[in-house]
Formats: sequence, structure tokens, C-alpha cells
Amino acid sequence: MKTNNNWYKTTLLSLTFLISGAVYAQQPALQYFRPNNKVGLNVFESSKQDTSNFDGVKVRVGGDFAMQFQSINQTNSLNNLVDLGSNFNLPAANLNVDVQLYDGLRMHLRTYLSSKNHQETWVKGGYLQIDKLDFIKPGFLQNFMDVARVTIGLDEFNYGDAHFRRSDNARAIFNPFVGNYIMDSFSTEAFGEVTVMKNGFLGVIGITNGKLNQNVVINENTDNKPSFFGKIGYDNQLTEDFRLRLTSSWYINKGTTTGTWIYGGDRAGSRYYNVMQTLDGEGVNAFEGRFNPRFKKLTAIQVNPFINYKGLEFFGIYEVASNSDDQGGGVFTQLASELLYRFGSTKQFYLGGRYNTVSGEMVENALTQKINRLNIGGGWFITKNVMTKLEYVNQNYEGEGWTGTKYNGGEFDGINIEAVISF
Repeated sequence: MKTNNNWYKTTLLSLTFLISGAVYAQQPALQYFRPNNKVGLNVFESSKQDTSNFDGVKVRVGGDFAMQFQSINQTNSLNNLVDLGSNFNLPAANLNVDVQLYDGLRMHLRTYLSSKNHQETWVKGGYLQIDKLDFIKPGFLQNFMDVARVTIGLDEFNYGDAHFRRSDNARAIFNPFVGNYIMDSFSTEAFGEVTVMKNGFLGVIGITNGKLNQNVVINENTDNKPSFFGKIGYDNQLTEDFRLRLTSSWYINKGTTTGTWIYGGDRAGSRYYNVMQTLDGEGVNAFEGRFNPRFKKLTAIQVNPFINYKGLEFFGIYEVASNSDDQGGGVFTQLASELLYRFGSTKQFYLGGRYNTVSGEMVENALTQKINRLNIGGGWFITKNVMTKLEYVNQNYEGEGWTGTKYNGGEFDGINIEAVISF
């Protein structure tokens, strides 16, 4: 029986890969779609240029796979952190389904097959993207829809530019490093947004219900305040070699029971495994290495410059997240600077560095908490769908605000190697 089970498993696995290969070989072209491979690098909002004609419903089945080798050491003032060895982390995998439902009407769905935080299958979310209103009447509001897009769903929404470059569980092909930013501005909430793009200028306005975990149960403390967000910016290829993008985004929620997830909405977990975990296991979570102020009545702004000149690439973050005065008035500021150089006949190689810092106080006049991170590394796109990257990471915790916690004097550093497949 054991032999038969192994035969069945081997056969099923072989069939799965054969079917996946056949599906990928026949991947249909979708409208207004960011390619899930090297071609999608440095794509933020997908273009309003219609690159393919609609000739019927098309289903695109894709996936992501990421595997890491981690070799990190850590320490703190209390000397109560677990020892970390050098070994492989649990691989992560995504299943992506994109469907062209009608001319200018597309659906996206992503499922985490395996992640750090959820080893079981977990639906991340999905959305409906509307670029034409021809399903109402051919040519309906065509002049407006030539520059506009409506997106509705329960998924990540368009606050800031950093979420376009982050690792989304196994979808790590757009992230030049292993970890995401310390204050990872990403959440999956019920939302609707309108995007307008014309002559390089960009505007976004949207609303979410402010909830990561959806439910309809209320109590005497429930206020169900919505979150509002928006973005304005400019993005243009000024010359053949020079591209400039500059955006400013905002997010605001005035409720006490919603809106706290903008820096803690990732269900997959952070990319550095078991860091800052204590020997007694107290306070273990899947998101260490990041920081979420968990402000109520949150107001956040994020400014993102992006410059691309030939192989040189710069991306930055200036972000301020503040609490309301009646909730304590805390403020945290995030700064990040990322510089890459891509080279090779198809720019398949890159080297670069990223510096990221978060500093602030949980309430007004509290002691300062600060986190610094340095990443140095490089990568190789073996094909447009397969890449590998190597990085050195150093993260430390500074400030009297960490006194008495496991973060006081905390530091971790080491090497990570990640292999990524996306299609």
C-alpha cells in the first residue's frame, strides 16, 4: 500500500507539472495587465493603453514559488533570544487566477497556498478591474474611460508606491531584496477606487471599510468608520533613457475599531524567520522584523520618488503616520532609500543597497523608538520567470523607548539567498 501511495503521489506531481507547463505555454494576453515576470519590473499602475483585443473570455492561471536559505544571527540586552542556525525556510507558494471577462473587464484572484503565517491554503483576495463600460453600451463614457479605471474588490488597495515593489508572499520577483519595508504599508480590505491617468499625470481616490477581518457583528464599541485614501503624481518617460515618477499618497480613518491594519494587513508574514523570538516563546508572531504602530484614528502620508536612468534605479519613501490627539498623539516617520544598478545584455543582473529607518513615539512626549535596517545585495534573472537573489541584512533597535522589552539592544544580521519563480 505504501508503494502504491508513493506511485500515486509521484504520478500526481508529474501530471501537475505537465499541466502547468501546458497552461503556461498557452497563456492568453490580457488587457491592462501587469506581467507576472521580469517584464513587470517597475510597473506601478498598469497602462491605459489597450494592448490586446477582446475575442472572448480568457482564463490565465499563474503562480509564484519562493524558497529561502537563511543564515542570520541575533542578540539583545536581555540575552533571551533563540539561537538561529543556517538552513532553509518553509517555501511559499501562490496560485493566481486572472480572467478577461469582457472587453475592458478583468478579474484577479490570488490564493496563498503556503506562507509563513498560514501553512494552510488561504485566499488573499481579489478584485474586478473596469477599464471600459462597453458592457453597459458600446462606447459608453468612452472619453472618460480612455483615461480612467475603476477597481472594486477585497484586496490590496493603491496607497503609496511601495506595495508595487514588495514581496507578496511567494510573488517576490519584483522585490530586489528579501524583506519588505519595516512599516509595510499593505492591507487587504473591502475597497473601491477610481484611477485617472493622462499625459503622465496620475490621480487616485478610494474608500475601504477599514477591516482586515470581515464580519457583521457589532457591539457597543463598534463605530465602523470607513478609511479614505488617495494619490496624486506624475510618471513619464522623459527621454529614451530617463524616467521620472513622483507621487504623494494619503490614508485616513477616524474610527477606533477600524483602520488599524494599514501596517499590519499582510496575512503571509514577514520574510525574516524567527528573528527577535525569545527562548520562552512569549510574544511569538509571524511578523517580527516589521513595525506596526497600531494607531487608532490614523492619518498617514507617503511620498515616493522613482528615477530610472539607463541601468541606474532609485526608489525612495518619506512616510509619516500619526495618531489623533484624543488617542495619544503618537507619530512615526519612515524613511527609505533604495539604489540599484541593472546590467547585462538584457539587464538580467543587478547590484544595490537599501537603507530603511523608522523612528517615533507611541504617544506624545513618550520615549523614542527607532529601528534601522541596511540591505546590500544583488540578483540574477536566469530567465524572465526565474530569478535568484543574495542579500546581507542588518537590523537594529535604538532608543530608550525599547527599555524593558526584548527589543532593547536588539540586532540581527546575516545572509539570505532566495530563489523565485513567477509566471
